[in-house]
Amino acid sequence: MKQIHSCGGQEFRDMFAAGSGWLEKSVPDINAINVFPVPDGDTGTNMFLTMRSVIEEADRVSGDSISAVAKAMAQGALMGARGNSGVILSQFFRGLAKGLDEKDSITGTDWAMALDEASRAAYKGLSQPVEGTMLTVIKDASKAAEEAAQAEPDNLTKVTEAAVEAARNSVARTPLLLDVLREAGVVDAGGQGVYVLLEGALRYLEGKVEEMKYRRPQLVAAELPAGTKTAQIVAEAEEPYGYCTNFLLEGNKLNPDKIRKRLESKGQSIVVVGDETTIRVHIHTYDPGSIIRYATSLGTLHQLQVQNMDDQHVGFVEMQKERLPSLDISVVAVAAGSGMREVFRSLGAAAIVPGGQTMNPSVQEILQAVESVPSQKVILLPNNKNIILAVSQVPSLTSKEVAVVPTRTVPQGIAAIIAFNYEGGMEENVQAMEEAVATVKTVEITEAARSTQLQGLKIKKGQAIAIVDDENLVAAGDNTAEVLFEALDKAGIESAEVVTVYYGADIEAAQAEQVVQKIRDKYPEKQVEMVSGGQPHYRYIVSLE
Repeated sequence: MKQIHSCGGQEFRDMFAAGSGWLEKSVPDINAINVFPVPDGDTGTNMFLTMRSVIEEADRVSGDSISAVAKAMAQGALMGARGNSGVILSQFFRGLAKGLDEKDSITGTDWAMALDEASRAAYKGLSQPVEGTMLTVIKDASKAAEEAAQAEPDNLTKVTEAAVEAARNSVARTPLLLDVLREAGVVDAGGQGVYVLLEGALRYLEGKVEEMKYRRPQLVAAELPAGTKTAQIVAEAEEPYGYCTNFLLEGNKLNPDKIRKRLESKGQSIVVVGDETTIRVHIHTYDPGSIIRYATSLGTLHQLQVQNMDDQHVGFVEMQKERLPSLDISVVAVAAGSGMREVFRSLGAAAIVPGGQTMNPSVQEILQAVESVPSQKVILLPNNKNIILAVSQVPSLTSKEVAVVPTRTVPQGIAAIIAFNYEGGMEENVQAMEEAVATVKTVEITEAARSTQLQGLKIKKGQAIAIVDDENLVAAGDNTAEVLFEALDKAGIESAEVVTVYYGADIEAAQAEQVVQKIRDKYPEKQVEMVSGGQPHYRYIVSLE
């Protein structure tokens, strides 16, 4: 898969168009985590609609100068900015345009410098910048990009990869910087949006545009200290704060800094950005009339929007309904553990049947899931060898066309659903999914339920045991990590490119992180991911691809 090491203006536009499309898929999820006491409409909606304006303006540029495209994107962001997050995003693009001025194309170093300018501009646009927000995520991403550019100055993709990784980690840490996020047990919505936008851009650079059509972004979970209360928002946090007031001000010799200072006593969440001729203003105020009177004394108002913040959801849900495709084929998967279920849900599973080892679902439960999805064609993923037989009974019990891809492990099921193509037919998809299953090796670490001697191993009750591909017992011992590494070696980790570690319900995140770091240290050339699977019985399930 060819990666992009440098790019011109049109590729730069396409890169952000991919990011915008990726962001659009996350809008409802990002909206749902916006828990600030002062609700700023819908963060995901505002960021996506701002990005839509960015791309529309970039599309008007016919040349391939990255400077011209970046300036158009900044203008589009300024004119189309919505809400607090949208206006900050417009500052991000303003900084990018400044950093890319007079450049025809960019490499890693140019991109890192532009991200630094974007971070500075984003902070400058706010009268009172707050850490633990999208500002922090942008700053952390730009710092990581700068470090990566020193190592690989000519590799745009690698620099972006470093920025995305830093953004993800920064989003996870936002609750540690903001009390309101920590109390609610969620990450910052705007920061989440920045991460998804940059991740989409990275996927474009990595040549994964086709793959993006059939997947959804996985949002970042909050990184919280043990024992922290989650998902508890007190009633007082719901107190409204007046009207969200947005407008574009055009005039002569305008002074953004002076206007920002003048508005500080008139409201909250103030963002004032622009130049001497055009300024974008966002403010939460009880008295929008006084703001408007002051602004009209300075110039001409455009795109004036005054909304009660409790009523600010502006038709996006209806727009999304119209855009949703009617699925011809649905995928129904069996999965145990909240994390595993979320993985399948994020990859597009239409229904998930709870079940797995020791909790095999009945034929009736699987049939009900098949009947519940709107499609007349369904592909079933059992994801456990003990469930394959029950799943195989379903096609004869329903009038729907049902196919079974006999996945024996969860990683096989994940590989299968990633290979699923919404635009493909039933037979084509089943074949592609079965081919994908064949490329995956699965290592499962569980606990011996009894003492025994099996496949040449002497096993004691309670020891960690390792199983490869759901049938080959390859290691046993008292130390879970040692058993895992022995199993990885025997499963052929040397020939794998991607290693995904799903840690179970009985494993702490810090514990899993130590194990994953050891894998990274031992195999630095591998791409190693860690996911909270939450699965019962299995301490770790590892996918080798």
